[in-house]
Amino acid sequence: MALPKLDTPTYQLELPSNQQVVKYRPFLVKEQKILMMAQDADDKEDSYNMLAEIVDGCTFNNVDIKTMPIFDFEYLFMKIRCKSVGESAELSVLCPDDEVTRVPVTIDLDGIDVQVEDGHSNVVGVNDSIKIIMRYPTVNDIKGVSEAETLNNVMTLLKVCINEIHDGDTIHNMIDVTSKELDEFIDSLPTDTFEKMAIFFDTMPKLTHVIEVKNPKTEVTSEVVIQGMESFFS
Repeated sequence: MALPKLDTPTYQLELPSNQQVVKYRPFLVKEQKILMMAQDADDKEDSYNMLAEIVDGCTFNNVDIKTMPIFDFEYLFMKIRCKSVGESAELSVLCPDDEVTRVPVTIDLDGIDVQVEDGHSNVVGVNDSIKIIMRYPTVNDIKGVSEAETLNNVMTLLKVCINEIHDGDTIHNMIDVTSKELDEFIDSLPTDTFEKMAIFFDTMPKLTHVIEVKNPKTEVTSEVVIQGMESFFS
């Protein structure tokens, strides 16, 4: 006699970037096992690969994880996590007034959303005729860049996130541009353009939550901004 098949509840959400409706289900035991391995993984790329496998399975293989912006991926993972193991997370938050003391804080994950800063734009002007159209980094982009913020890592991410270069009415798609040509173009940019591109990454949409923490040693209450999936599940 065959064993019974269990019904799994399904939910839906809208992706922050384009309002695409996505159906999803909670973790099953097989995904919980993968999540435990991802949390213990020493290699960042291995960890992201396992998280991507979880999200892919929990969305019935109906989303393109390789091309979705990282903030869509993080938002989707968080919502799946909420329905799987609970809507709160315990964090140890560093008090900013002394940068030594840590306090335990409970976060309501279901109340966290993707926030975008005022004035954010994916268009970077170089001069009157040339502008760069940026795209948001994906899981594949992020996992290929080490956490150390070296110039090499910044340049790698910047390079892969250039989507188009407009020169008047001429549009250069990166598919048709060689790596050498792109390197030469980036090296020839004015320094203020490089700074504008950095601003694109600094102000791009992110999972963001602001909390108040009170330092028990100094009695000082401070606001702490928590951003990114790793911060909420560290």
